[in-house]
Amino acid sequence: MPRTPVYIICSPRPQVGKTLIARQLSEFLRLQRGDVLAFDVNLKEPSLVDYLPRLTETAEIDDTFGKMALMDQLIINDGLAKVIDLGYPSFDEFFGMIEEIGFVKESARSEVAPVVLFIADSDRVSARGYQTLRATLPPNAIVTVENEFVMRGRLPEAFMHNRVMRIAELPAFLKTYIDRLTFSFTEYLRTETDSSTELHQWIRNNYFGFREIERQLMQQGG
Repeated sequence: MPRTPVYIICSPRPQVGKTLIARQLSEFLRLQRGDVLAFDVNLKEPSLVDYLPRLTETAEIDDTFGKMALMDQLIINDGLAKVIDLGYPSFDEFFGMIEEIGFVKESARSEVAPVVLFIADSDRVSARGYQTLRATLPPNAIVTVENEFVMRGRLPEAFMHNRVMRIAELPAFLKTYIDRLTFSFTEYLRTETDSSTELHQWIRNNYFGFREIERQLMQQGG
């Protein structure tokens, strides 16, 4: 059986588009693989469980029971891709936890492939968070997300030690449109007849980016 991916969408900073990316990735994986299981570790509303309630479970990591309950579902090579929408207040706690329990070694032993999509920002908190990831995870497990809505200007060199996925900025009216709880990225691709629209191209480009990450995972597994 191929390795089971566990995608962790994170940033130590608020308002960087984390849940938006987790939504897109979850919809892409469902389209690509047929199913996906998402976990919402997020204190803010609306969060991933509000957008994708049929695919998402809430998870808490503020006590040992919650941590073990989540880890038990992640360290299993069942072929079902996992997505974690990690709220920024839980950033340090989560990565401290996976270092403490030896998650990287255990995932390798279990044929599970963790992939962290880290949304970069141009402040010291983000830089420190990125260094935490580099000290905790192997380089091929980290993807820096350059969200143009957040990074206005060139991505700092400090974030270029691994793969980079760029997400273009959308106009405000389209951002408002996709922020509706009923909006589906995949459904829009299926129903919008004009593939030249800005939103259609934006969604397709992001799906291509996710597909490239999946392709590289398969190559590493081989």
